[in-house]
Amino acid sequence: MVCFEDVLKLSPLLLGLVVFCGCSQRGELVGAASVDQLNVPDQIAVGFNHHQRNRYQSPISGEWRDGDDIEQMLVQAIELAQHEILVAVQELSTPTIAEALIAAQHRGVTVQVILENNYSTPWTEQTPSQLKSHQRQRWHQLEQLADQNRDGTTTPEEAKRGDAIGLLRDHHIPIIDDTEDGSRGSGLMHHKFVVIDRTIVLTGSANFTRSGMHGDANRPRTRGNVNHILRFQSDALAALFRQEFGTMWGDGPGGKQNSRFGLQKESTGVSTVMVGESRVDVLFTPHRKHNPNHGLNWVEKQLDEAGKSIDMALFVFTAQQLADALQRRVNAGLQIRLIADPSFASRSFSEVLDLLGVALPDRNCKLEQDNQPFNKGLKGVGTPRLARGDKLHHKFAVIDNKKVITGSFNWSPSAAHTNDETLLVIHSHQLAKHFTREMDRLWDTAELGITPRIQRKLDRQRIRCGDGVQIERR
Repeated sequence: MVCFEDVLKLSPLLLGLVVFCGCSQRGELVGAASVDQLNVPDQIAVGFNHHQRNRYQSPISGEWRDGDDIEQMLVQAIELAQHEILVAVQELSTPTIAEALIAAQHRGVTVQVILENNYSTPWTEQTPSQLKSHQRQRWHQLEQLADQNRDGTTTPEEAKRGDAIGLLRDHHIPIIDDTEDGSRGSGLMHHKFVVIDRTIVLTGSANFTRSGMHGDANRPRTRGNVNHILRFQSDALAALFRQEFGTMWGDGPGGKQNSRFGLQKESTGVSTVMVGESRVDVLFTPHRKHNPNHGLNWVEKQLDEAGKSIDMALFVFTAQQLADALQRRVNAGLQIRLIADPSFASRSFSEVLDLLGVALPDRNCKLEQDNQPFNKGLKGVGTPRLARGDKLHHKFAVIDNKKVITGSFNWSPSAAHTNDETLLVIHSHQLAKHFTREMDRLWDTAELGITPRIQRKLDRQRIRCGDGVQIERR
């Protein structure tokens, strides 16, 4: 048995590198520890997989690399479970996590898993030629990851051991997806959380995939999508997540179709709990557009309350009302920094373009009806330099260096009005410092302003559309 008290005394940036042992002695730290660790709030830990102050051994290449091993943060928490593990995640393809869940079930722990329906079929049961391009690419990546001896051939036995969902089903771990309610699925079951023994919650931006955490097997330069995971010890917070899980779970697989996903769920507003000395506000989505409690309204409220600065690291930013809120904050003299994923920043519907003061017509030479580019583009907007195949997958903002907005919630209408999402606002100067340091790391090497990639798109559309740009009518 492991003492939570001992675990929580460790820096969260080392938590993912702990080999847990009995309560009679402290865990052994593996890898290089940082000499400038930041303090953390009581009962909260955080890990960043591209961190530069810790190192861990990649399970893909075996090489030591910078970052926190957020996969091991999850596995070690699962290994501590004594009674119950509830998992709600869009995608789970990591065999190590599956094996930890199976081991937990074998020692008598109740294990239940909810997935997004696009990722709930074992990949070994799929035929690549019948998959869409993205799913086919995913299939080949998983096949390569399953090649344990790296001889270029994935044997049937290796494939079986490397199929996380197949392993769970073979060991009769109960699983449902968002079709359990009798529908074709919600917008997206986009949650990324685990609740353990009604007291531990792990959540953040990361899906439970090797590609999302460590990199791609066929691309040695990749380091995984840029992600973070938070760990909370709080009965009150765990109760909120268990309630959300229970609404989606209903009576489980093959039951009365009383699971509720998406807009079928009863809309609720923000709940607040204290985790140690830190206030944590929680909102589960979606909500209908006319419901004032929806997530975009809540994020807008946080932005409007900012008095000094706003830092943002965002995968998707397509909500016009939040761009408008940032314009108000700029007009009020606040310092604004935004680092956005390169692949989304340059899309025609991206609000990153608004902040840069440019408009990009879509393939039909149309602009969104409410498109409002800033009159003067911001200098504090950029995209990170990442290996080909990696994405900036964060969904966080830091307000006035004292408040963190995070969760699975992308800044988009779909996140607010269609998907099952987690949105958190954490009031903590100490935690904000960790996210600010991550923002600083991204900022130090970012391409700021209109990047060559964006400029090429602007030039192509200018030639293609000429003066024929239209406003899209809704």
